[in-house]
Amino acid sequence: MLAEFDLIARYFDRSAGRALGVDVGIGDDGAVLNLATGNSLVVVTDAIVEGVHFPVYTPAHAVGYRALAVNLSDIAAMGANPRWASLALALPDADAEWVAGFAAGFFLLADAYDVELIGGDTVSGPLVATVTVHGEVAADMAVLRSNASEGDAIYVTGNPGDAVAGRLCEGDTDAEHYLAERFLYPTPRVHEGLSLNGIASAMIDISDGLHADLGHLLLASGLGAELRLDALPLSAELLETVGRDQAIEMALLGGDDYELCFTVPADQDAVFQALVSSWDCSVTHIGITVAAEGQRWQDDAQQLYAVPDSGFDHFVVAAHELPEDAE
Repeated sequence: MLAEFDLIARYFDRSAGRALGVDVGIGDDGAVLNLATGNSLVVVTDAIVEGVHFPVYTPAHAVGYRALAVNLSDIAAMGANPRWASLALALPDADAEWVAGFAAGFFLLADAYDVELIGGDTVSGPLVATVTVHGEVAADMAVLRSNASEGDAIYVTGNPGDAVAGRLCEGDTDAEHYLAERFLYPTPRVHEGLSLNGIASAMIDISDGLHADLGHLLLASGLGAELRLDALPLSAELLETVGRDQAIEMALLGGDDYELCFTVPADQDAVFQALVSSWDCSVTHIGITVAAEGQRWQDDAQQLYAVPDSGFDHFVVAAHELPEDAE
């Protein structure tokens, strides 16, 4: 069992390689940071709780990775560049092997995006990892939820629905293993979000389900949307595992995908199309913003699809189960 400061020094303090912009990092009462001239600070915070955001016995490496990934996804949705992170970690016990795995997963992602851990706290308690990420963006250039206009095209990255299915899968088939990895190790779309700065009119990340999160964007912008159910980018692995009907429901309501949903004005379309040709992830046009409030999902027969009651809510949790006879 390690004491608190020994744990921090052994697994989290990498101040010897301090990044540009960090005057004071781990080891003092607070961090001191330098912003580039003309930039604004973007700050996001998310907590992940054992038994709520990830099942008990989830590998420590995946917990560390996810703790940072969910925050990088929020930074991506703002069109910002992630720079620094702080970590508050509550542990039932200071198990050295578990903490080493957590730190390895956290820094795997931090190093991939040049994010420096600058401080935090370690306490005893139920397993909770709370991360705050600080990012930079040029002044007045953050991409908000509230700037979409009528007639903007609506896009989504990746394959919504994969993560919630992956949380429920046993991993017995190649498809289930793929889905489980999408839950354990989501890819924050940081590079894509940065590249959309100045092109996307509004943006949000998908943490609580595509339908719910797109609804937040539309509400903030005072708009509605006409959407194509047949355009949903359902992965082959999801369709193989749960069938089309359940796949649609999971894509709209599942959450935990950490993909980006965003709007693009018509006058930015040519620039956008040239941009996405260089992306590593897929991007799909799913609809258009309209003046009338609400989301109207139409199937390939032009019939309205009644979306089941909402996505994830911490205080109104709806259980999703895989059908026993999924095809």
